[in-house]
Amino acid sequence: MSRYRTEKDSMGELKVPENALYGAQTQRAVDNFPISGLTMPRTFIRALGLIKAAAAEANMELALLDPEFADAIVEAADTIAAGDHDEQFPVDVFQTGSGTSSNMNANEVIARLASLSSGLPVHPNDHVNMSQSSNDVIPTAIHVGAALACEEDLLPALRALQHALETRADEFSEVTKTGRTHLMDAMPVTLGQEVSGWAAQVAAGVRRIESAQASLRALAQGGTAVGTGINAHPEFGDRVAARLEQHTGIPFRPSDNRFESLSSQDAAVELSGQLKVVAVSLMKIANDLRWMNSGPLAGLGEIALPALQPGSSIMPGKVNPVIPEAVAMVCAQVIGNDTTITVAGQSGNFQLNVMLPVVGYNLLQSITLLAAGSTVLAESAITGFTVNADRLDEALERNPILVTALNRVIGYEKGAAIAKQAYAEGRAIIDVAAEQTDLSRDELRRLLDPKRLTRGGIPE
Repeated sequence: MSRYRTEKDSMGELKVPENALYGAQTQRAVDNFPISGLTMPRTFIRALGLIKAAAAEANMELALLDPEFADAIVEAADTIAAGDHDEQFPVDVFQTGSGTSSNMNANEVIARLASLSSGLPVHPNDHVNMSQSSNDVIPTAIHVGAALACEEDLLPALRALQHALETRADEFSEVTKTGRTHLMDAMPVTLGQEVSGWAAQVAAGVRRIESAQASLRALAQGGTAVGTGINAHPEFGDRVAARLEQHTGIPFRPSDNRFESLSSQDAAVELSGQLKVVAVSLMKIANDLRWMNSGPLAGLGEIALPALQPGSSIMPGKVNPVIPEAVAMVCAQVIGNDTTITVAGQSGNFQLNVMLPVVGYNLLQSITLLAAGSTVLAESAITGFTVNADRLDEALERNPILVTALNRVIGYEKGAAIAKQAYAEGRAIIDVAAEQTDLSRDELRRLLDPKRLTRGGIPE
């Protein structure tokens, strides 16, 4: 049977699970918001722990908090940041718009841990939340969590994907294939050129995420309730930012205007927009891989992705492009998250945005998904696919669009007639052109050489 203890807050008494480290305000949130079963992610809880430790250190430096209390709070907050007590954060994402319930959840757990370890009466509001408000803690946690997730997870994953693509692009620099526009045959390209386009998309995504990092490093901490800094020492926000930089290696700084930092989530919207661009890029790459892998007999069959698992519960031997499909779903989720963050970003009513938890949840989920998706795409699809050279050569030989290379010699109209005849009769373009022009077969072979045509410019 479940056992409970009685806890008390400013609204009265209520029962809390006996072994819970949290107190009355967290329990009220659990009771009030039985909505989704979704809780704030690990990266967010880590950020809360880092912020509470930095706040205690800053208050101690400013002679506002007794060193014994500060040390106990820092020790407890560090265990929160390390992930030792994630099960003690049960509050639903869909809670009060300021995230007060999550802030108090952290305050209560840290206060109890600090009290148990030190024997001191550490109070969740008076000590752990000293010089703070949910209204500046939660926006700061969103920024700190997102900056850490980008720096430690997403950017390394994207750079690894970019490297894998550049490596394959070099490997396939001499592999010529039919280009496609509108999904229809077009002039030839090398597979290396095609893959280099993917690599450039990912490289641009890295630059976009790096550019958004600058806005994330500006922290709301020190603004307290409405941006004025009421109940906080004027140096508090600066010291917290300095401590966070010391603990994370990321150059956090106090916001230039805390009224903006509390009332808006523009930095989160900016980053989410850049994450959406990355998602769009990865979706394009994933879909190209699916098309090129299609078949193996009735599709394009240009490449073969690694066979990772059976593809059908009814059709023996079927193997599907599961990694590109999974990545495409990741991208769809990230694009949807961006819509939610965009709507939430508009909910800055006067001095406070009131959709902070859903902004934090969706933003951190998008970062995590893109990091993991990029990693599996690189390791389980890009590095392992093989090229069906015979299929590429066969399609190239029969591609009537190669006649484009003869435009400057025979004219567009004559070229169109040759292309139509070659397509209708299922013949190679060089055979039809040899019949319909005065060009020698050697000259046609030179002009229609697919590899030569991948270099662009005017055929000589």
